[in-house]
Amino acid sequence: MSHFDLRSAARPRFDPPMVEIADYVSDYRIDSQEAYDTARYMLLDSLACAMLAMKFPDCVRHLGPVVPGAGMAGGVPVPGTSHELDPVQAAFAIGAQIRWLDFNDTWLAAEWGHPSDNLGAILAVADYLSRKAQREGGVPLTVRDVLTAAIKAHEIQGGYALQNSFNRVGLDHVILVRLASTAVTTRLLGGSKAQIANAVSHSWIDNGVLRTYRHAPNTGPRKSWAAGDACRRAVIHALNAVNGEAGYPSALSVPTWGFYDVAFGGKPFRFERPFSSYVMENVLFKISFPAEFHAQTAVECAMALHPQVRQRLDQIERIVIETQEAGIRIIDKTGPLANHADRDHCLQYMVAVPLIFGRLTADDYTDAVAADPRIDALRDLMEVRENPQFTRDYGDPDKRYIGNAVQVFFQDGSSTGKISVDYPIGHRRRRAEGIPLLMAKYQAALRAHLPPAQVDRLLALAAEPARLDAVPVQTFMDLYRAG
Repeated sequence: MSHFDLRSAARPRFDPPMVEIADYVSDYRIDSQEAYDTARYMLLDSLACAMLAMKFPDCVRHLGPVVPGAGMAGGVPVPGTSHELDPVQAAFAIGAQIRWLDFNDTWLAAEWGHPSDNLGAILAVADYLSRKAQREGGVPLTVRDVLTAAIKAHEIQGGYALQNSFNRVGLDHVILVRLASTAVTTRLLGGSKAQIANAVSHSWIDNGVLRTYRHAPNTGPRKSWAAGDACRRAVIHALNAVNGEAGYPSALSVPTWGFYDVAFGGKPFRFERPFSSYVMENVLFKISFPAEFHAQTAVECAMALHPQVRQRLDQIERIVIETQEAGIRIIDKTGPLANHADRDHCLQYMVAVPLIFGRLTADDYTDAVAADPRIDALRDLMEVRENPQFTRDYGDPDKRYIGNAVQVFFQDGSSTGKISVDYPIGHRRRRAEGIPLLMAKYQAALRAHLPPAQVDRLLALAAEPARLDAVPVQTFMDLYRAG
């Protein structure tokens, strides 16, 4: 860390991490076809999540203008609605939609998170700029531009997450959504390297939100809109920066007042690799289950065990779940579960439901399903243990597994076999198996909410990647309008 004379008012140089982000966002050329192909599926999957979220009134009530009547005619359309908003509030709404059901992509390392959360800011700003260009006779942005911004946002968020654990100091992972979205949207708005660094410095000065709403005994629905809130704040920083707002060069490293000393135990950030397109290429898709990702393979194990246990639920003596250390820290939860947010972050709940019903859907977190006494009865029989090999494989950069194992023991001394899954269907190593299911998820989500003709046009676009990439952003977003 740099040494400072705190009596001197001389402006220091920008902290290297902020310079590296500005350089990457401004100069790095993405040449990975795999990254673009994965980003395209990520975009479609995220909008599928947004459509699925429209079934839930608690999500829908967040999607309009922050003050009733304060919409923006000709503004950014919020998918699945008739709202048109300014890009700041649209970033919040779209980010909330994508994240609401805990069903969008995931990145797991020292920190975890959901890099497609950044689409709230990226889509809102790109759409705003495209409509502005259209009105003024300029050239609109295309879906390809959105994919490029998303690859870079994924890389920033995921790159920081590899070796820097914000959750261990009590901060929520959306701090990295705000960081990445601030950088890429400043660039979309035409910001220079200096303006990107200025904007990023403001993101760090915001510090971070507490993880209180993700953990017992306070788990609550804020976790479903926290990423949208980060997107909204990011767009504010980006707009301010391109309007000339000054930055703060040592926002990270200045003693006493900087982020490192205030929030990170005095330690500078650590990095495993330079920025490229690694994160997008390795990102994890949630395909089968709307569940916190550390539980995905546990749910898969429980689904496999369902045929063996469904007729013997009252004969179960105990259920042993082996998981990674991170899974124990985040989702090992006993006692009463107060709401949807509590349940979709409880490993035991997410195993009990498929053992009983042979399914796990978003509706299974509702009060109506949770009232089934068999769920809590099975939860009371569960033992959660760390499997050290799962923990090692979780941190291995060449694996990034998320292993779980489940075994059921009966009162008569018999047991099922131990079902173990190292990585879920959304993992890079299962792409060929997963993509057809991802597209089935996309089609089903669209058909449940949009008119058939719109869905047919969207599916036709999705089937022709080159044509999709060339579509102006505002044309693409208009296809998701409803009402």
